[in-house]
Order: sequence, then structure tokens, then C-alpha cells
Amino acid sequence: MVACAEGIGVARGSGMFRQALQAVSYFSEEKIAARVDYLKKTFRWSDAEVGIAVSKAPSLLRSSKKMLQHRSEFLISEAGLGPAYIAHRPDMLVLSVEVRLRPRYYVMKFLKENGLLSHGRDYYTMVSISEKLFVEKFICPHNQAAPHLAEDYAAACVGEVPARFRFT
Repeated sequence: MVACAEGIGVARGSGMFRQALQAVSYFSEEKIAARVDYLKKTFRWSDAEVGIAVSKAPSLLRSSKKMLQHRSEFLISEAGLGPAYIAHRPDMLVLSVEVRLRPRYYVMKFLKENGLLSHGRDYYTMVSISEKLFVEKFICPHNQAAPHLAEDYAAACVGEVPARFRFT
């Protein structure tokens, strides 16, 4: 198992090594190779990119194909993120599309299209912070300019399509 964990790109002294051991303990080497190939195909990753992603988030090897496919479809096709961007931020792949990724994408898109998003803010910043901090940083400051934003975000978080999001 130690050799297998190192084989997926996680160094023995790494803080992720224990998680890598847990991830590889579920599968044979053949199944791990098949999972790595599936990740490469699903996220359009190169060998290097899949190595980066798995070394940062070994639990990806245990994720269901259906869940990975769903995340890939949203992040690549809808949000327009590139494979390298996702590979360097694989912890996004454990977040719910319906509850976190899509609602915050709607907010980011709205803020950008209305000139309300400050420079240097990117999608990963928006999805990686807590709900409380997200609301404080990205919803509350725009109560005047976009009074419907909080309500539309809340609706998106429960799976409704925010009909009143205004994209100009």
C-alpha cells in the first residue's frame, strides 16, 4: 500500500500520505490505474495534471464515477474552467454542484457582468470559503446595487433557477 500511495504521486512525508493510504487500500493496482485513467478522460487531464490532483486530494480515487462526471460537466462545460485550473484545485470536486458550486457561480457571473466583482477574485476563492464569509464578502456589500442578489442566491442554494438574476 505504501508503494502504491507513492506511485500515485503522494510523498511518504506529505501530510496527504495518510489519506493516500486510505484511498489506495480500497482498490487493487489495476483498479487504481483504471480510476486514474477515468479522471484523465473525465477532466481532460494530462498525466502531470492527474498527478497534481490526486496528490492534493487522494480521496478522488474513491469518488464515484457518476459524481465525478457530474462535477466535470458543470465545472468544464457550464462554468468554463480549464482542466489545469481544476487539477490545481481538486478540493472543488468534493463540493456539491447544486448547493455550492452552481449557486456561487451564478453570483460570480452576476457580479462580473454588472462590474461589481473586484479584480483578483476568482471562482475558487468564492467556492472555498465558508457560507458566512461568502455572504459577508460577496452578497452583503451589494445590497444597494443588487437588492435581489441575496434572495436569488438563497433560491439557487435550494435548487431553484434564480429567475430574477439579471445578466446584462
